[in-house]
Parts: sequence; structure tokens; C-alpha cells
Amino acid sequence: ELKEEGRVRYIGITYDTPDRHDELIQAMRDETLDFIGIDYAVDNPAAAETILPLAQDQGIAVIIYQPFGRTRLWSRVAGRQVPEWAQEFDATTWAQFFIKYVIAHPVVTVVTPATSKPANVIDNLAGGMGRLPDEAMRHRMEELVAALPSAR
Repeated sequence: ELKEEGRVRYIGITYDTPDRHDELIQAMRDETLDFIGIDYAVDNPAAAETILPLAQDQGIAVIIYQPFGRTRLWSRVAGRQVPEWAQEFDATTWAQFFIKYVIAHPVVTVVTPATSKPANVIDNLAGGMGRLPDEAMRHRMEELVAALPSAR
């Protein structure tokens, strides 16, 4: 009703914990949503199995929060170099690696990495430029990160 009155332009719902997947999926099926906001990262690809395909089927835009897994991913790659093969999709830093993984999914509409540092903003923006990894490369990225020690 608020949309019909012109008081609201978009209606969406956000969540950032996997234990609420079922609630989100139910809301996506039962409600008319314009967007969802979810946690999705190279070390947390579960949304790609159910939530992202459902968003595509329902025509729901997808905002990705926490492409760095809050700080999980930074802990896992601390002291490590970005693999040389990441140059195949123009990633020269870990921020670019993580962002390119997320935006390469065809259903993702926008990624919102949080930072207050200008240098990080520039690095994050570079994650949206150049080539993106294909599905096979995204799987390789997942395997690399999965093989790293977990964050503490």
C-alpha cells in the first residue's frame, strides 16, 4: 500500500546469519520484495545453492553485505600473497579477489564492502573493474580459501 501511495519506492529484507535462511526463503516466496540483503562471501557460498536462484526466479535484486566475511577472510589470508592465477581475472589484491568472487555471480546486483579508509575504497572499486572469474574459476577460489586455516 505504501508503494502504491508513492511513499515507499522499494521494499526489501536483509539478514546476515545463516540460521535464518529458512525465514528469508519463506519471505521471498510469500512477499513481493524488490531486494534482499545477504551475507555472501568466498568462504560462505551457501546462499548460491538456494537463495540466489530463488532471487533470480522471483526477480529480486540482491545486495551483498560482508564480502570479506566481516574480518574472517582477512584473518585467513594474513601474510599470504594473492595467487598468480588471480591475474586471469584482474585481481591483484585480496580485496579485489573477494569482491570479484561475489560480483561474478550473475544474480548479484550490488556489493557493499564497508570501510572508512580512502585507500581501501579505491582498492574495493578496482574489484568491480576488469575481468571477472567464470564459474570454474569461482570454484577454484572457493577451494583455495577452504584450504586455508580458519579464522580464530
